[in-house]
Amino acid sequence: MAAPARRRFGQHFLHDPAVAARILQAIAPRPGEAVVEIGPGRGVLTRSLLAAAGHLDAVEIDRDLAAQLAKDFPPGSGLDLHVGDALTFDFAALAALRGARLRIVGNLPYNISTPLLFHLLETPAAHLDLHVMLQREVIERMAAAPGSKEYGRLTVMLAPWTRVEKLFDVGPGAFQPPPKVWSSVARLTLRATPAFDVPANFAGLVASAFSQRRKTLRNALKTLLSAAEIQAAGVDPGARAEVIPPAGFAALARAAAQR
Repeated sequence: MAAPARRRFGQHFLHDPAVAARILQAIAPRPGEAVVEIGPGRGVLTRSLLAAAGHLDAVEIDRDLAAQLAKDFPPGSGLDLHVGDALTFDFAALAALRGARLRIVGNLPYNISTPLLFHLLETPAAHLDLHVMLQREVIERMAAAPGSKEYGRLTVMLAPWTRVEKLFDVGPGAFQPPPKVWSSVARLTLRATPAFDVPANFAGLVASAFSQRRKTLRNALKTLLSAAEIQAAGVDPGARAEVIPPAGFAALARAAAQR
């Protein structure tokens, strides 16, 4: 009997083989690559990933699911199962162990998607790319352009390290139990070097700028920078955060660090 979905883990298991095949085609894993599946669940995608890559690491927090996966993929099958929380898992250590940058794959729980992405990007050099399935609105925010209603903190924080490409949408019926929202699959390709210099205070400044979206930068950042300092950084102090390109926030962070 299949393990039930647990609400506290935000579980919605993919069960549509056509969607799984489409995800596999998008990833196109090859033998010898260091592929890692986050949240393999009931293993719908796991078996195909393993067959294509020849070896697979998987991180699963649910001990009951992990126990079933261990039966389905016994020692010698090529699956190395790591029972634990992906939010605290040391992906950089795994990349060092495998001797290659990781290719991350995951149907990520909606309730941890943003913190998990930030955790992965703490060690960008450890990853080659990420193929993730998330709530459609989250993917739209990740891939948004400045000035759009979806553009926000998540977009800006991903921009230095990744190129985000939305691939396709997935309806609720592809999951068991079906979620109340649509999902999307996206590819995040990690940059070998960041698109622009990222100051240590970048994340904090971006959070401040977007804390009240309707405020102008002059007001949102008044404890960090004066209007003149914002202007000197090449940014209009009368603009709102939602129209500033990611590199503009880096310029503001550098200005704030020099005060």
